[in-house]
Amino acid sequence: MSANPEDPTANTSRADAPRAGVSRTIVNFWLDASLLVTFLVLCWLSAVLQFVFPVGADATTSQIWAADVLDWRNAQFVVLCVLAAGILLHVMLHWSWIIGVITTRLLHRKAVRDNGSHTLIGVGLLLVIFHVLALACLAASMSMTVVPQ
Repeated sequence: MSANPEDPTANTSRADAPRAGVSRTIVNFWLDASLLVTFLVLCWLSAVLQFVFPVGADATTSQIWAADVLDWRNAQFVVLCVLAAGILLHVMLHWSWIIGVITTRLLHRKAVRDNGSHTLIGVGLLLVIFHVLALACLAASMSMTVVPQ
């Protein structure tokens, strides 16, 4: 690169230079697009289960496209898990931005350089969320009763 200040190519920075591989913007775009598609599939599956299948015992004997209500519920759960994993990945890709907004906008502090503590906070938060979900499932299973027919 030329050191001449009048040279128009002298002002190009490394950020302007093309990078090898896929850009972060493209990764975010495709992740967001796949999250939208997954969300729409989950909405469609939920609508089919809620409005198309009959209510009660008739639901267990009905089929749509050779799949019974249990198959459709299993598909709904799988799509929900895929959506949750995509949302988790989305949050991970934006974690430094999230920490920056919390630090500067909500806590009104000066932004600091990450020394690894932000990652530990994220992992800790993820562990807390998983434990809360596990405790909620445990509480639901402990309070389940079987109604005699």
